[in-house]
Amino acid sequence: MSKHPNVQRVADALAAAGATGEIKILDEAVPTAAAAAAELGCEVGAIANSLIFDGDGSPVLILTSGAHRVDTAKLAAELGIAKLRRATPEFVKEHTGQSIGGVAPVGHPHQVRTLVDTALEQYGEVWAAAGIPHSVFPTTYKELLDLTNGTPVTVN
Repeated sequence: MSKHPNVQRVADALAAAGATGEIKILDEAVPTAAAAAAELGCEVGAIANSLIFDGDGSPVLILTSGAHRVDTAKLAAELGIAKLRRATPEFVKEHTGQSIGGVAPVGHPHQVRTLVDTALEQYGEVWAAAGIPHSVFPTTYKELLDLTNGTPVTVN
């Protein structure tokens, strides 16, 4: 069985970066952190939500613990931009090639500015989406920083 093109792009990006986690295809879509945690048997905080925001017209990927909400005003100020708002599904697809609910930290057409929630550091293993809503892969906080060239932040 061939992989979905988005999953293949994520797998290729992970392999190129030397990541060791295997992509897991789930029977059901897990578009929320709670659904993913229930399916994987882990804490909701160990889910690395990949949220795309529109930062004054440019994409900003925030990898946040599933237990947190993003304080957009705080992060906009830290980034030196006027406004950081949730992106439309079209904006997400345009900049990542992926759809909301399955956005991976990697495998995008171009590098996306990425912030990584420091709360993920407390977990030995975190799970991230792998390009479609029913695919995930295990990783670590440090590996997420390395894979994405991300900046550590407190998101809330």
